[in-house]
Amino acid sequence: MAVVVTRPDTRRSRSAAPSPTPVKALAESYGVPVEYTPRGCLGYGAALGVVVAYGRIIPADVLGELDMVNVHFSLLPRWRGAAPVERALLAGDKTTGVCLMKVEEGLDTGPVYQRAELAIRPSDTAAELTDRLARLGAALVVNALAGGLGVPEPQVGEPTYAAKLTSADLALDWTRPAVELERVVRAGRAWTTWRGERLLVLDATATQGQGPPGRLDGDLVYAGTGALRLVKVQPQARRPMDAASWSRGVRPSPGETVGATPGSGEVVQAPGTQS
Repeated sequence: MAVVVTRPDTRRSRSAAPSPTPVKALAESYGVPVEYTPRGCLGYGAALGVVVAYGRIIPADVLGELDMVNVHFSLLPRWRGAAPVERALLAGDKTTGVCLMKVEEGLDTGPVYQRAELAIRPSDTAAELTDRLARLGAALVVNALAGGLGVPEPQVGEPTYAAKLTSADLALDWTRPAVELERVVRAGRAWTTWRGERLLVLDATATQGQGPPGRLDGDLVYAGTGALRLVKVQPQARRPMDAASWSRGVRPSPGETVGATPGSGEVVQAPGTQS
C-alpha cells in the first residue's frame, strides 16, 4: 500500500489556520494516507521507500526494515548534502544531474542505481535548474521502478559537500569578478546594502565595465573585474522592482557605492534547496 511521509501542517502567519504541505494536499486528493515520520510508514506493507528532498536523517532502524532510494540532485560523490543545486551554480559547474541512490546512514554515501546528466545553462537560476532536475529525476524513478533497480555501484571520485547556504554566502562582495557575482544572484536571495539598508538583487547580468568596486552607475555596479548590470532588485520592506526605476528613484550621488559585509553566518533558505 502506498503512503506519503511529509512535514506536519504549519501556519503561514500567526492568524492563519495550519495548512498542509503541497505534498500532503496532493496525496490526500488521491486518497493516499499521510504520515509525518519515516517510522510511521512501516505499518503499510510498503516494498520500497522513495526519498525526494526530505532534508532529515532517516533512522537506522527504519532503514533496517524498509529499503529506500534517494533522488539526489547532483552527480555523486560531487555535492553531497543539503544544497547541491546552489553549490553547483556557485562553483560554475557546467554539468550536474540526478542520482538514484541507496539510502544509508551516512550523508549521501550510498551506492548509485542509476544516474542521468544535465547541462547547466549559462542563464539557469537555482529555481529553474531545480525544476529541470525534478522532471529528470521523476522520469528516472519511474523508469527504474518499471524496469527494476538492478545492482547499485559504489560512488567513485573525491566527495565534495554542499552545505546549506548562509547569508554570508549570498552577500555580493564587489571586489570579486562580476561573473562570480552573477552566479550568486542566480543561486537566489543575493544581497548587498544601500545607504545602510539591505537590498536584494533578484536578477542581474555580468557585463564589461571598469570602475571602483561597488560604484553605482545607473543600473550598473562595478566589480573587481567587469560590472554587474542590475535587472531586478528589492529594497528593504518594499516589493521587487526593475533596477533602472530603483536607481532613478534613489538618485545616487556621483561616486556613491553599494556594499555588503559578508560574515553574519545566518542560515537562509534558498530556492531549490535539496538534500
